[in-house]
Amino acid sequence: MRWLALLLLAACTTTPPPGNWRVEDEFLRAPDGRVAILRGVNVSGDQKVAPYIDGKSYADYARIHDDWGFDSIRFVMTWAAIEPTQGVYDDAYLQQVSDRMEWAREAGLVVILDMHEDIYGEGFGYDGAPVWACDAANYAAFVNMTPWYINSLDPAVEACVDAFYTTDTRAQFIAAWTHVAQVLAGSPAIIGIDPLNEPSWGSYSVYNFERDRLVPLYADVAAAVRDVAPSWIIFAEPSSSRNIGLESEITSLPFDNAMYAPHSYDSGAESGSGFDPTHRQQILDNGALLATEATTMHAGLWIGEYGGVADEGGITDYMTAEYDAAAAAAAGTTYWADDSGDYGLVDADGNEKPELVAAVVRPYPAFVAGTPSSYAFDPTSSTFSVTYAPDRTATQPTEIAIPPRLYPGGYTVDCGGCTSHVETGALVIDTPPPGDSVTISVQ
Repeated sequence: MRWLALLLLAACTTTPPPGNWRVEDEFLRAPDGRVAILRGVNVSGDQKVAPYIDGKSYADYARIHDDWGFDSIRFVMTWAAIEPTQGVYDDAYLQQVSDRMEWAREAGLVVILDMHEDIYGEGFGYDGAPVWACDAANYAAFVNMTPWYINSLDPAVEACVDAFYTTDTRAQFIAAWTHVAQVLAGSPAIIGIDPLNEPSWGSYSVYNFERDRLVPLYADVAAAVRDVAPSWIIFAEPSSSRNIGLESEITSLPFDNAMYAPHSYDSGAESGSGFDPTHRQQILDNGALLATEATTMHAGLWIGEYGGVADEGGITDYMTAEYDAAAAAAAGTTYWADDSGDYGLVDADGNEKPELVAAVVRPYPAFVAGTPSSYAFDPTSSTFSVTYAPDRTATQPTEIAIPPRLYPGGYTVDCGGCTSHVETGALVIDTPPPGDSVTISVQ
Protein backbone atom coordinates (compact mmCIF):
# COMPACT_ATOMS: atom_id res chain seq x y z
CA MET A 1 0.00 0.00 0.00
CA ARG A 2 2.90 2.35 0.68
CA TRP A 3 4.09 2.09 -2.90
CA LEU A 4 0.55 2.58 -4.21
CA ALA A 5 0.43 5.85 -2.28
CA LEU A 6 3.75 6.91 -3.74
CA LEU A 7 2.58 6.13 -7.26
CA LEU A 8 -0.51 8.23 -6.70
CA LEU A 9 1.71 11.02 -5.42
CA ALA A 10 3.83 10.83 -8.55
CA ALA A 11 0.74 10.97 -10.74
CA CYS A 12 -0.53 14.15 -9.13
CA THR A 13 2.82 15.96 -8.81
CA THR A 14 2.60 19.36 -10.44
CA THR A 15 5.28 19.81 -13.07
CA PRO A 16 6.74 23.32 -12.95
CA PRO A 17 5.96 25.44 -16.01
CA PRO A 18 8.68 25.84 -18.66
CA GLY A 19 9.80 29.20 -17.22
CA ASN A 20 11.42 27.51 -14.18
CA TRP A 21 14.55 25.48 -13.64
CA ARG A 22 13.58 21.88 -14.30
CA VAL A 23 14.79 18.41 -15.25
CA GLU A 24 13.91 17.16 -18.72
CA ASP A 25 15.34 14.29 -20.76
CA GLU A 26 17.71 13.48 -17.90
CA PHE A 27 19.35 16.91 -17.89
CA LEU A 28 18.98 19.91 -15.65
CA ARG A 29 17.59 22.80 -17.70
CA ALA A 30 17.66 26.53 -17.15
CA PRO A 31 14.42 28.52 -17.45
CA ASP A 32 15.17 29.19 -21.15
CA GLY A 33 15.36 25.45 -21.87
CA ARG A 34 19.11 25.08 -22.33
CA VAL A 35 20.92 22.24 -20.60
CA ALA A 36 22.69 23.61 -17.52
CA ILE A 37 25.80 21.82 -16.32
CA LEU A 38 26.43 23.22 -12.86
CA ARG A 39 29.98 23.46 -11.58
CA GLY A 40 30.31 24.84 -8.11
CA VAL A 41 31.48 24.57 -4.54
CA ASN A 42 30.04 23.69 -1.13
CA VAL A 43 29.54 26.65 1.21
CA SER A 44 30.75 25.72 3.73
CA GLY A 45 32.12 23.13 6.12
CA ASP A 46 32.20 25.79 8.84
CA GLN A 47 28.39 25.92 8.76
CA LYS A 48 28.00 22.38 10.11
CA VAL A 49 28.50 23.59 13.70
CA ALA A 50 27.36 26.52 15.83
CA PRO A 51 26.91 29.37 15.09
CA TYR A 52 26.00 27.64 11.77
CA ILE A 53 26.77 30.69 9.61
CA ASP A 54 30.33 31.28 8.48
CA GLY A 55 32.01 34.67 8.47
CA LYS A 56 31.83 35.23 4.74
CA SER A 57 30.74 38.43 3.03
CA TYR A 58 29.37 39.20 -0.39
CA ALA A 59 32.95 39.43 -1.67
CA ASP A 60 33.48 35.74 -0.93
CA TYR A 61 30.45 34.82 -3.02
CA ALA A 62 31.65 37.09 -5.80
CA ARG A 63 35.04 35.33 -5.74
CA ILE A 64 33.33 31.97 -6.23
CA HIS A 65 31.81 33.26 -9.45
CA ASP A 66 34.27 35.83 -10.76
CA ASP A 67 37.65 34.37 -9.76
CA TRP A 68 36.93 30.64 -9.77
CA GLY A 69 34.36 30.64 -12.56
CA PHE A 70 31.74 28.62 -10.69
CA ASP A 71 28.03 29.15 -11.28
CA SER A 72 26.51 27.37 -8.28
CA ILE A 73 26.83 26.51 -4.61
CA ARG A 74 25.58 23.72 -2.38
CA PHE A 75 24.68 25.62 0.77
CA VAL A 76 25.26 23.66 3.97
CA MET A 77 22.52 23.77 6.60
CA THR A 78 21.70 21.52 9.55
CA TRP A 79 18.46 20.55 11.24
CA ALA A 80 19.99 21.61 14.57
CA ALA A 81 20.42 25.14 13.24
CA ILE A 82 16.84 25.30 11.98
CA GLU A 83 15.07 23.74 14.99
CA PRO A 84 17.39 23.84 18.02
CA THR A 85 14.44 23.37 20.38
CA GLN A 86 11.72 20.93 19.46
CA GLY A 87 8.92 22.77 17.70
CA VAL A 88 10.73 26.14 17.79
CA TYR A 89 12.37 27.34 14.59
CA ASP A 90 15.27 29.77 14.59
CA ASP A 91 14.04 32.35 12.12
CA ALA A 92 16.93 34.67 12.94
CA TYR A 93 19.24 31.98 11.55
CA LEU A 94 17.05 31.54 8.50
CA GLN A 95 17.11 35.30 7.91
CA GLN A 96 20.90 35.10 7.76
CA VAL A 97 20.53 32.30 5.23
CA SER A 98 18.12 34.47 3.26
CA ASP A 99 20.66 37.30 3.22
CA ARG A 100 23.25 34.93 1.76
CA MET A 101 20.81 33.75 -0.85
CA GLU A 102 20.62 37.37 -1.99
CA TRP A 103 24.42 37.53 -2.10
CA ALA A 104 24.38 34.42 -4.28
CA ARG A 105 21.84 35.95 -6.64
CA GLU A 106 23.82 39.17 -6.93
CA ALA A 107 27.01 37.19 -7.58
CA GLY A 108 25.40 35.15 -10.37
CA LEU A 109 25.20 31.87 -8.43
CA VAL A 110 22.35 29.42 -8.16
CA VAL A 111 21.88 27.48 -4.93
CA ILE A 112 21.02 23.96 -3.81
CA LEU A 113 20.17 23.85 -0.10
CA ASP A 114 21.83 20.88 1.61
CA MET A 115 20.49 19.43 4.87
CA HIS A 116 23.81 18.17 6.17
CA GLU A 117 24.44 15.46 8.75
CA ASP A 118 27.39 13.35 9.80
CA ILE A 119 26.97 10.55 12.36
CA TYR A 120 23.30 11.47 12.83
CA GLY A 121 23.71 14.69 14.80
CA GLU A 122 25.00 16.84 17.58
CA GLY A 123 24.24 14.38 20.37
CA PHE A 124 27.20 12.32 19.17
CA GLY A 125 29.51 15.30 18.83
CA TYR A 126 29.02 15.63 15.09
CA ASP A 127 26.48 17.59 13.05
CA GLY A 128 22.96 17.28 11.74
CA ALA A 129 20.01 16.43 13.98
CA PRO A 130 19.42 18.50 17.12
CA VAL A 131 20.12 16.82 20.44
CA TRP A 132 16.42 16.47 21.22
CA ALA A 133 15.91 14.28 18.11
CA CYS A 134 17.03 11.04 19.80
CA ASP A 135 17.01 9.34 23.19
CA ALA A 136 19.81 10.70 25.40
CA ALA A 137 20.63 7.15 26.50
CA ASN A 138 22.05 6.52 23.05
CA TYR A 139 24.39 9.48 23.37
CA ALA A 140 25.60 8.22 26.73
CA ALA A 141 26.36 4.78 25.30
CA PHE A 142 28.37 6.12 22.34
CA VAL A 143 32.15 5.69 22.18
CA ASN A 144 33.83 7.78 19.48
CA MET A 145 36.13 5.94 17.06
CA THR A 146 38.68 6.84 14.40
CA PRO A 147 38.33 7.33 11.49
CA TRP A 148 35.21 9.35 12.11
CA TYR A 149 33.00 7.76 9.46
CA ILE A 150 33.03 4.28 11.04
CA ASN A 151 30.98 5.75 13.88
CA SER A 152 27.89 5.30 11.71
CA LEU A 153 28.15 1.59 12.58
CA ASP A 154 28.05 2.20 16.35
CA PRO A 155 24.88 0.57 17.80
CA ALA A 156 23.93 3.80 19.56
CA VAL A 157 24.10 5.74 16.31
CA GLU A 158 22.21 3.01 14.49
CA ALA A 159 19.48 3.21 17.15
CA CYS A 160 19.00 6.93 16.47
CA VAL A 161 18.88 6.37 12.72
CA ASP A 162 16.34 3.57 13.14
CA ALA A 163 14.18 5.74 15.39
CA PHE A 164 14.33 8.60 12.89
CA TYR A 165 12.63 6.47 10.26
CA THR A 166 10.11 4.73 12.55
CA THR A 167 8.90 7.43 14.96
CA ASP A 168 7.46 10.94 14.86
CA THR A 169 11.00 12.27 14.45
CA ARG A 170 10.69 11.69 10.72
CA ALA A 171 7.60 13.90 10.54
CA GLN A 172 9.36 16.60 12.54
CA PHE A 173 12.25 16.55 10.06
CA ILE A 174 9.81 16.98 7.18
CA ALA A 175 8.11 19.82 9.04
CA ALA A 176 11.50 21.53 9.44
CA TRP A 177 12.09 21.30 5.69
CA THR A 178 8.61 22.72 5.14
CA HIS A 179 9.41 25.68 7.36
CA VAL A 180 12.63 26.30 5.42
CA ALA A 181 10.58 26.41 2.23
CA GLN A 182 8.08 28.81 3.78
CA VAL A 183 10.87 31.22 4.71
CA LEU A 184 13.06 30.88 1.61
CA ALA A 185 10.67 30.10 -1.25
CA GLY A 186 10.92 33.69 -2.44
CA SER A 187 14.70 33.53 -2.91
CA PRO A 188 15.26 33.40 -6.69
CA ALA A 189 18.79 31.98 -6.34
CA ILE A 190 17.48 28.70 -4.88
CA ILE A 191 16.71 26.07 -7.52
CA GLY A 192 16.37 23.02 -5.30
CA ILE A 193 17.21 21.01 -2.21
CA ASP A 194 19.39 18.07 -1.22
CA PRO A 195 17.07 16.54 1.42
CA LEU A 196 19.69 14.67 3.49
CA ASN A 197 23.46 14.37 3.28
CA GLU A 198 24.95 10.87 3.00
CA PRO A 199 21.99 9.02 4.58
CA SER A 200 22.92 6.08 6.80
CA TRP A 201 20.84 2.91 6.95
CA GLY A 202 21.15 2.28 10.70
CA SER A 203 20.58 -1.38 11.53
CA TYR A 204 18.23 -1.85 8.57
CA SER A 205 19.27 -4.00 5.61
CA VAL A 206 21.65 -1.91 3.54
CA TYR A 207 20.25 -3.55 0.41
CA ASN A 208 16.64 -2.62 1.17
CA PHE A 209 17.16 0.72 2.92
CA GLU A 210 16.94 2.97 -0.12
CA ARG A 211 13.76 1.33 -1.42
CA ASP A 212 11.96 0.90 1.90
CA ARG A 213 13.00 4.00 3.85
CA LEU A 214 15.05 6.54 1.94
CA VAL A 215 13.00 7.00 -1.23
CA PRO A 216 9.72 7.27 0.72
CA LEU A 217 11.36 9.96 2.88
CA TYR A 218 12.42 11.88 -0.22
CA ALA A 219 8.93 11.57 -1.65
CA ASP A 220 7.35 12.98 1.49
CA VAL A 221 9.88 15.82 1.74
CA ALA A 222 9.31 16.64 -1.94
CA ALA A 223 5.53 16.74 -1.51
CA ALA A 224 5.70 18.93 1.60
CA VAL A 225 8.26 21.37 0.21
CA ARG A 226 6.57 21.66 -3.16
CA ASP A 227 3.32 22.68 -1.54
CA VAL A 228 5.23 25.90 -0.81
CA ALA A 229 7.96 25.99 -3.48
CA PRO A 230 6.56 23.95 -6.40
CA SER A 231 9.50 24.56 -8.73
CA TRP A 232 12.25 23.35 -6.38
CA ILE A 233 14.20 20.44 -7.81
CA ILE A 234 15.01 17.45 -5.59
CA PHE A 235 18.71 16.55 -5.65
CA ALA A 236 18.39 13.02 -4.28
CA GLU A 237 21.41 11.33 -2.74
CA PRO A 238 21.81 7.56 -2.55
CA SER A 239 22.61 5.86 0.72
CA SER A 240 26.06 6.58 2.14
CA SER A 241 26.82 2.95 1.29
CA ARG A 242 27.33 4.25 -2.26
CA ASN A 243 30.51 5.96 -1.04
CA ILE A 244 32.04 2.58 -0.17
CA GLY A 245 31.24 1.06 -3.54
CA LEU A 246 27.80 -0.53 -3.15
CA GLU A 247 25.70 0.31 -6.18
CA SER A 248 22.52 2.22 -5.53
CA GLU A 249 19.35 0.11 -5.33
CA ILE A 250 17.18 3.06 -6.40
CA THR A 251 15.58 2.13 -9.71
CA SER A 252 13.07 4.96 -9.86
CA LEU A 253 12.02 8.10 -8.00
CA PRO A 254 8.28 8.57 -7.35
CA PHE A 255 8.35 12.28 -8.18
CA ASP A 256 9.40 14.34 -11.17
CA ASN A 257 12.01 17.08 -11.49
CA ALA A 258 14.78 15.03 -9.88
CA MET A 259 18.56 14.98 -10.07
CA TYR A 260 20.67 12.07 -8.85
CA ALA A 261 23.18 13.53 -6.39
CA PRO A 262 25.86 11.01 -5.34
CA HIS A 263 29.30 11.87 -3.98
CA SER A 264 32.64 10.77 -5.42
CA TYR A 265 35.76 10.20 -3.33
CA ASP A 266 38.76 7.91 -3.61
CA SER A 267 39.00 5.54 -0.64
CA GLY A 268 42.79 5.61 -0.53
CA ALA A 269 42.98 9.39 -0.54
CA GLU A 270 40.22 9.53 2.09
CA SER A 271 42.32 7.37 4.40
CA GLY A 272 45.04 10.02 4.42
CA SER A 273 47.53 8.26 2.17
CA GLY A 274 47.21 10.65 -0.75
CA PHE A 275 45.99 9.76 -4.23
CA ASP A 276 47.46 6.75 -6.00
CA PRO A 277 47.44 7.52 -9.76
CA THR A 278 46.66 3.86 -10.48
CA HIS A 279 43.20 4.56 -8.98
CA ARG A 280 42.35 6.91 -11.85
CA GLN A 281 40.54 4.21 -13.80
CA GLN A 282 38.47 3.30 -10.74
CA ILE A 283 37.21 6.88 -10.56
CA LEU A 284 36.43 6.92 -14.28
CA ASP A 285 34.60 3.59 -14.05
CA ASN A 286 32.64 4.77 -11.03
CA GLY A 287 31.65 7.95 -12.85
CA ALA A 288 30.29 5.89 -15.73
CA LEU A 289 28.34 3.72 -13.28
CA LEU A 290 26.89 6.80 -11.57
CA ALA A 291 25.72 8.01 -14.97
CA THR A 292 24.05 4.65 -15.60
CA GLU A 293 22.33 4.82 -12.22
CA ALA A 294 21.03 8.30 -13.00
CA THR A 295 19.66 7.09 -16.33
CA THR A 296 17.92 4.18 -14.59
CA MET A 297 16.22 6.71 -12.31
CA HIS A 298 15.33 8.97 -15.27
CA ALA A 299 17.25 11.70 -13.49
CA GLY A 300 20.11 14.02 -14.35
CA LEU A 301 23.53 13.48 -12.75
CA TRP A 302 25.03 16.03 -10.34
CA ILE A 303 27.91 15.02 -8.10
CA GLY A 304 27.21 16.93 -4.91
CA GLU A 305 30.63 16.37 -3.33
CA TYR A 306 34.14 15.51 -4.43
CA GLY A 307 37.40 16.88 -3.08
CA GLY A 308 40.85 16.28 -1.68
CA VAL A 309 43.48 17.53 0.74
CA ALA A 310 45.84 19.99 -0.92
CA ASP A 311 48.99 19.01 0.94
CA GLU A 312 48.61 15.26 0.39
CA GLY A 313 50.26 13.61 -2.59
CA GLY A 314 48.71 13.51 -6.03
CA ILE A 315 46.09 16.22 -5.59
CA THR A 316 46.31 17.39 -9.22
CA ASP A 317 45.97 13.85 -10.57
CA TYR A 318 43.10 13.22 -8.14
CA MET A 319 41.09 16.29 -9.09
CA THR A 320 41.81 15.71 -12.78
CA ALA A 321 40.40 12.19 -12.53
CA GLU A 322 37.27 13.50 -10.80
CA TYR A 323 36.84 16.19 -13.46
CA ASP A 324 37.34 13.69 -16.27
CA ALA A 325 34.84 11.22 -14.79
CA ALA A 326 32.12 13.86 -14.55
CA ALA A 327 32.99 15.37 -17.93
CA ALA A 328 32.68 12.02 -19.72
CA ALA A 329 29.06 11.88 -18.51
CA ALA A 330 28.37 15.60 -19.08
CA ALA A 331 27.59 15.85 -15.37
CA GLY A 332 27.60 18.74 -12.93
CA THR A 333 29.88 18.81 -9.88
CA THR A 334 30.27 20.65 -6.59
CA TYR A 335 33.64 20.72 -4.82
CA TRP A 336 33.93 20.19 -1.04
CA ALA A 337 34.49 22.95 0.12
CA ASP A 338 35.29 26.65 -0.18
CA ASP A 339 36.48 27.19 3.39
CA SER A 340 39.82 26.78 5.17
CA GLY A 341 39.45 23.18 6.33
CA ASP A 342 41.71 20.36 5.15
CA TYR A 343 39.71 20.08 1.94
CA GLY A 344 39.21 23.82 1.58
CA LEU A 345 40.24 25.83 -1.44
CA VAL A 346 41.69 28.52 0.83
CA ASP A 347 43.93 28.56 3.91
CA ALA A 348 43.21 30.06 7.32
CA ASP A 349 44.10 33.53 6.03
CA GLY A 350 41.75 33.24 3.07
CA ASN A 351 44.53 32.74 0.55
CA GLU A 352 44.08 30.22 -2.23
CA LYS A 353 45.84 26.86 -2.06
CA PRO A 354 47.51 27.23 -5.47
CA GLU A 355 47.89 23.63 -6.65
CA LEU A 356 44.41 22.63 -5.49
CA VAL A 357 42.69 25.67 -6.96
CA ALA A 358 44.53 25.19 -10.26
CA ALA A 359 43.30 21.58 -10.36
CA VAL A 360 39.67 22.55 -9.68
CA VAL A 361 39.20 25.82 -11.58
CA ARG A 362 38.70 24.65 -15.16
CA PRO A 363 36.40 25.34 -18.12
CA TYR A 364 33.00 23.68 -18.46
CA PRO A 365 29.90 24.01 -20.67
CA ALA A 366 27.64 26.12 -18.45
CA PHE A 367 24.68 26.27 -20.85
CA VAL A 368 24.24 24.04 -23.89
CA ALA A 369 21.74 24.82 -26.63
CA GLY A 370 21.31 21.17 -27.48
CA THR A 371 22.20 17.82 -25.97
CA PRO A 372 25.73 17.48 -24.55
CA SER A 373 27.50 14.15 -24.68
CA SER A 374 30.83 15.01 -23.01
CA TYR A 375 33.39 17.67 -22.29
CA ALA A 376 37.12 17.48 -21.52
CA PHE A 377 40.14 19.50 -20.43
CA ASP A 378 43.80 18.64 -20.94
CA PRO A 379 45.75 20.55 -18.27
CA THR A 380 49.06 19.90 -20.06
CA SER A 381 48.06 21.72 -23.23
CA SER A 382 45.25 23.79 -21.64
CA THR A 383 42.89 22.48 -24.30
CA PHE A 384 39.15 22.32 -23.58
CA SER A 385 36.50 20.68 -25.76
CA VAL A 386 32.79 20.00 -25.60
CA THR A 387 30.77 17.76 -27.88
CA TYR A 388 27.02 18.18 -28.29
CA ALA A 389 24.09 17.80 -30.65
CA PRO A 390 22.91 21.35 -31.40
CA ASP A 391 19.29 22.40 -31.08
CA ARG A 392 19.02 24.68 -34.07
CA THR A 393 15.65 26.00 -32.94
CA ALA A 394 17.14 27.33 -29.68
CA THR A 395 16.89 31.07 -29.18
CA GLN A 396 19.78 31.23 -26.69
CA PRO A 397 23.41 30.29 -27.41
CA THR A 398 25.73 27.71 -25.94
CA GLU A 399 27.95 29.29 -23.28
CA ILE A 400 31.25 27.82 -22.18
CA ALA A 401 32.49 29.07 -18.81
CA ILE A 402 36.19 29.92 -19.05
CA PRO A 403 37.67 31.36 -15.85
CA PRO A 404 39.76 34.37 -16.96
CA ARG A 405 42.89 33.16 -15.12
CA LEU A 406 43.20 30.14 -17.43
CA TYR A 407 44.10 32.03 -20.60
CA PRO A 408 45.65 35.35 -19.55
CA GLY A 409 47.00 35.88 -23.06
CA GLY A 410 43.75 34.94 -24.77
CA TYR A 411 42.75 31.75 -26.56
CA THR A 412 41.82 30.42 -29.97
CA VAL A 413 38.57 28.69 -30.87
CA ASP A 414 38.33 25.76 -33.28
CA CYS A 415 34.73 24.89 -34.08
CA GLY A 416 34.60 23.98 -37.77
CA GLY A 417 32.52 26.90 -38.96
CA CYS A 418 30.75 28.28 -35.90
CA THR A 419 30.42 31.94 -35.06
CA SER A 420 31.31 33.01 -31.54
CA HIS A 421 32.28 35.90 -29.33
CA VAL A 422 34.04 36.29 -26.00
CA GLU A 423 32.50 37.75 -22.88
CA THR A 424 34.03 38.08 -19.42
CA GLY A 425 34.48 34.54 -18.17
CA ALA A 426 32.69 32.92 -21.10
CA LEU A 427 32.90 31.88 -24.74
CA VAL A 428 29.52 32.29 -26.43
CA ILE A 429 28.73 30.13 -29.48
CA ASP A 430 26.36 32.34 -31.44
CA THR A 431 25.88 29.87 -34.28
CA PRO A 432 27.02 26.24 -34.02
CA PRO A 433 28.87 24.59 -36.87
CA PRO A 434 27.01 22.26 -39.26
CA GLY A 435 26.40 18.66 -38.30
CA ASP A 436 24.29 16.52 -36.02
CA SER A 437 27.14 16.32 -33.50
CA VAL A 438 29.63 19.16 -33.12
CA THR A 439 32.79 19.76 -31.13
CA ILE A 440 33.98 23.12 -29.90
CA SER A 441 37.67 23.32 -28.89
CA VAL A 442 39.50 26.05 -27.02
CA GLN A 443 43.26 26.37 -26.47
